[in-house]
Parts: sequence; C-alpha cells; structure tokens
Amino acid sequence: MRLTAKDVALITCFTALYAVFAAIPLFQLLGMPSKSITAAAITAPIIGIILGPYVGTVSAILGGTIGFFYGSFAPWNFVSGTVATLCAGLLYKGKRIICFSVYFLLLIIFGFYPTTGPVWLFPLSMWFQIACLFILASPLQSVSIRNLKSNSNSKLVFSFFITSLTSTMAGQISGSLTFMMLTPNSLESWLVTWQGLTIVYPVERIIIALGSALIGASLFKILRSTNLLQAINRESEKFP
Repeated sequence: MRLTAKDVALITCFTALYAVFAAIPLFQLLGMPSKSITAAAITAPIIGIILGPYVGTVSAILGGTIGFFYGSFAPWNFVSGTVATLCAGLLYKGKRIICFSVYFLLLIIFGFYPTTGPVWLFPLSMWFQIACLFILASPLQSVSIRNLKSNSNSKLVFSFFITSLTSTMAGQISGSLTFMMLTPNSLESWLVTWQGLTIVYPVERIIIALGSALIGASLFKILRSTNLLQAINRESEKFP
C-alpha cells in the first residue's frame, strides 16, 4: 500500500501518541516487579480501528521502538502492541479470516512451545485465549464490526469492546510467546507462572478492552460525525 503525505503525517502523530502512552504503567507483570503493561495496550486497538491495519501497524511499530529505546517497553510489550493494532485494523477492514488465522497460529505456537508451553504444563491457563478465539470466529464478532457503523452509543461501545478484546488477546498471546522465548526459566517456574496467570490475564485484558471501548468509541463517534474518519482512514468509506 503506497503511503501518501497524509499517511506520513498520521503515522508521525500517532507514533508520538503511542510512545507517550507507552510510558504510562497500568499493571505490573506477574513475577517481574520492574516491568509493567502500559497504557499503550489500551491505545493499540483504537489506533488499528481508526487508522486501519497498515498505517496503524506502522505507527505501533515506530511508537513501540521509541518506547523500547527509552526503557518503557520490553520486547514483549512491543510485539503485543503491534499484533493488537494489526488485528484490530484487520477486523475493522473486514479481514476477519486473516485475523482469525493470525490468532490461531499464534495460539498453537504459544500453547505447544517445546517443553515450556502451557499445553504441556498447565492447559487450563489457556481457557480465556480459546474462548476469545471462539468469539472471533462467531457471529458476535461479525455483528460487532457491522455495528461500528451504528449511531447507537451502546452498540458502538459494545462493538469496540468485542473488537478490542479479541485484538488485545491476540496481542497477549504474542507477548506471552515472546516473553517465553526470551526468558530462561525452569519447568517448575513456568508451571507456577501459568497457574498464576490463569485468572490474572483475563481480568487484565477485560479491563484493557473496556478502556479501549470507552475511549475509542467516543473518539470514533466524534471523528465520524465531523467526517474526519473518512479523511483519516481511506478504507472506512469502502467498508460495507
């Protein structure tokens, strides 16, 4: 996809916004007192929906790179935000099959990662990741995408919530996979980690999705009512 001057300007603005939010901690990572999930996790799905999968993902990559070099992002934060932005953009564009394929592939690689993957040690920890895979494949996701065109505030917020939830879960899986690949631990340590995360990460991702829904739906509605959404995202006019 060829970038225009407008795209470059949007990338510059949203890169800076993403980098700022990357410096705001939200949740401490389990077992890592010095590392946190940042407010960029809330911003990632919003950027994907508003800018689309291409421009949005470039913004997340550049903003994540700035966050990484300034020390506010770890490698898994960088990967998680990029994947969440990409999936949200793909869903808004109507590319649900591609998004599902990305999610499913990441889930398989993560779950069956040799010796330390949760499938081998504690499969129950994957329950919410699998539940969100079913949501992504269900009519609920299709209805949510269609209702992004709705004038109803409740439908718009709910649609943003579902889309942000499945997108941020794809990011969580990719971030956990990156964390596992880069962090040498014993099997006993990984077992404790997966057991500890069984309830923690669903609550964490629901809060992130709620934040994305409340902020994103309001911003989305303002941009749409002023015709700025079409000016920002050229694909928004083509979406059925």
